[in-house]
Amino acid sequence: MKNTVKTERVSLTDRLRILFKWVLDPIGAFLNRLGLTPNTITMLGLVGSIVAGFFLAKGNMLWGGLIVLVMWPVDALDGTMARLRGEPTDFGGFVDSVTDRYSELVIYAGLLYYFLEQGDTLASMLVFAAASGSILVSYTRARAEALDFDAKIGALTRVERYLVLAPGLVFNFPLIAMWIIAILANFTALQRIWYVRRQAHKHF
Repeated sequence: MKNTVKTERVSLTDRLRILFKWVLDPIGAFLNRLGLTPNTITMLGLVGSIVAGFFLAKGNMLWGGLIVLVMWPVDALDGTMARLRGEPTDFGGFVDSVTDRYSELVIYAGLLYYFLEQGDTLASMLVFAAASGSILVSYTRARAEALDFDAKIGALTRVERYLVLAPGLVFNFPLIAMWIIAILANFTALQRIWYVRRQAHKHF
């Protein structure tokens, strides 16, 4: 029997969007007046992440981390712009979600390349585990919502991952950041699986 009642939770991302609405709305309105589209901002965010990944691959953690830090608020602007235009679309949301995954993966790819060049097998495996956990956190939520379940829970959602990753890069302790993300992102994915399982059992 399919779940027909989905409890909406407010995620940290949602709370931050509300908290910083007074900043995001004026910037989003200004970008709209310039004639930029939400999808343009989405693509600019991806390009920024690719540039960050390039610096990380070269071992420049400071510049890579600073670009990641700048790209984080940019990531919130596309949705703000679409809302202010009164034209948020399912396809726009789909593109945004897919682009977010690519943006995150190219950052991990840069780190993976760097550690492989250094011959550091443990660090390389940590990056792989962090990337895998990050993608599974997003996938478990998407799959749950496709089945009409709620999965907005977890210790390390995307915002928290950036809060760990950006300082870890800027202050040059990427391995500590990778340890935290590798452990807590995969734990979050398991949390969501268990949470969906509980919801499913309630409706049988």
